[in-house]
Amino acid sequence: MTFNGTWKVDRNENYDKFMEKMDVNVMKRKLAEHDNLKVTIEQNGDKFHIKESSTFRTKDIDFTLGVVFDYSLADGTEVSGMWEMEGDVLKGKFTRKDNSKVLTTTRAVVGGELVQSYNYEGVDAKRIFKKQ
Repeated sequence: MTFNGTWKVDRNENYDKFMEKMDVNVMKRKLAEHDNLKVTIEQNGDKFHIKESSTFRTKDIDFTLGVVFDYSLADGTEVSGMWEMEGDVLKGKFTRKDNSKVLTTTRAVVGGELVQSYNYEGVDAKRIFKKQ
């Protein structure tokens, strides 16, 4: 239950380049860099409830580890995939519905911060969150 709690984005690494590779337009990229994203995670066994709230939207996501589900990214991109737990790391693999390309992401608590890492088409990025 390492992930439980509310986490607020503190900083990004290479996030603009990642979004550019994802074909997010420049206006949305600039807005996303300052979205004040807050993520509340509730884990109960292999079930997760996540609430994402930002300047632009609030979204509730429920998923079970190892079970495929559909999700809409903040820019509207539709994906399908699943999360799995490997040790203390959440690993997600999602396939875009528009072009069948794969987005991988991980969530891990490192030094008291939630680090969400992304990879798409060879471009890596990170968003680092502090617990509230």
